[in-house]
Amino acid sequence: MLLIAIFSLTIFYQFSFGFPSNFGQNDVAAKATDDGNARFLIIGDWGGLPFVPYKTPSEVAVAAAMGHIGEKFNTSFQLALGDNFYYDGVQSVTDPRFKHTFEDVFTAKSLQTPWYVLAGNHDHLGNVSAQIEYSKVSHRWVYPDYFYAFSLWESDKSKKLVDFVIIDTVLLCGGGNLTDWEETEVDGPKNNRVAEAYWQWIEGQLRQSTAPYLIVSGHFPVYSVAEHGPTKCLVDRLRPLLHQYKATAYICGHDHNLQHLAEDSDGSHMDYFVVGAGNIVENSQKHAAAVPAGSLKYFWGTGLLLGGFSMVEVNSSQMTLSLVEHTQRTLYQAVLKPRV
Repeated sequence: MLLIAIFSLTIFYQFSFGFPSNFGQNDVAAKATDDGNARFLIIGDWGGLPFVPYKTPSEVAVAAAMGHIGEKFNTSFQLALGDNFYYDGVQSVTDPRFKHTFEDVFTAKSLQTPWYVLAGNHDHLGNVSAQIEYSKVSHRWVYPDYFYAFSLWESDKSKKLVDFVIIDTVLLCGGGNLTDWEETEVDGPKNNRVAEAYWQWIEGQLRQSTAPYLIVSGHFPVYSVAEHGPTKCLVDRLRPLLHQYKATAYICGHDHNLQHLAEDSDGSHMDYFVVGAGNIVENSQKHAAAVPAGSLKYFWGTGLLLGGFSMVEVNSSQMTLSLVEHTQRTLYQAVLKPRV
C-alpha cells in the first residue's frame, strides 16, 4: 500500500504542473513553409509482422507515401498511435524489431523528424518500457513515458499552435490481451489506483491547455463503427472531459481503417478520428448502431487496399485533417476551427 501511495504521489507531482509557458523538453517547432502552415503526419497500427520480412506490403506502401508527402509539404513530425510491433510488442531495447519494422521501413529523409509514440494493446503483450527506453537509442523515437504531453509551436517558437495529450488506454481501461479480432470490451485497469492517478493527470492537462487547438491521442477509440466499436471506459470517463475542456479532437487507432465521427452534445462539438490503417486494412462496420446517430461522417477500409494515414495542416485560423491512402491521394478532409 505504501509503494502504491508513493507511486501515485510521484505521478501527481510529475505531471500536475505540465510544461512551462516557454518551449518545453518534448515540444517541437514547426518547419518553416511557404504558406505558413505547420504540418504533421499520423499513422496507427503499423507494426509489421513478427517473422521475416517483419513488414507488410501495406506498411511499406504507407511508409513510401508518407515519405513523399513529408518531403512535398515539409512536415514537422509524426504521431504514431500504437500497435507499433505486431503481435507481441518487443522484448527489450535491443530487440531487432526496432530495426526491421521501424528503422528499415520509414527511411525517407522527411521521416527522420520526431516520432511521438504511444502504446497499443499489442505493445502491452510485450515490454512497453523497452519502447520507452528506445527513446535514448533513436534520434527520432520520442516516447518519454506511458502518458505525456507536448506542444507544436510556430517555427520561430513565439506561440503555441497545438497542445497534445498522449494517453495509454490499456493502463486506463484494461484490454492488454485483446487481439485485433476482439471487441473492445475491456474489464477495467489492472491497477485502479494508478489508473485514477492518470485520470487526474489527464484532466489537469486538459484544464491547463492554452493552445488554439488541443488534441488527445490514445490507441483505443472513444467511438468507432468498426470491428472493435466504442470503448465504454473512454465513453464514460474521457468523453465528458473532452467536451468540458473543449478539446479539438480525439485521434486513435485500433480499428484498421480510416474514420471521422463528430458529435454535438450540450452545446459543445467534438471530432473523433480513427487512423488505424497503417498495416492491415479491414472494412467492418459491425458497430454502426453503437455510435451516436448521424455521427459517422466518413469511413474508408477494404482488405484489397494497401493502407492509409493522415496529414494535418494547421495555422492560427484553422486546422485541416486529411485522410490519405497509400497512393498519396487525399480521400477526405475535415476542417476544424480554433477553440473558443
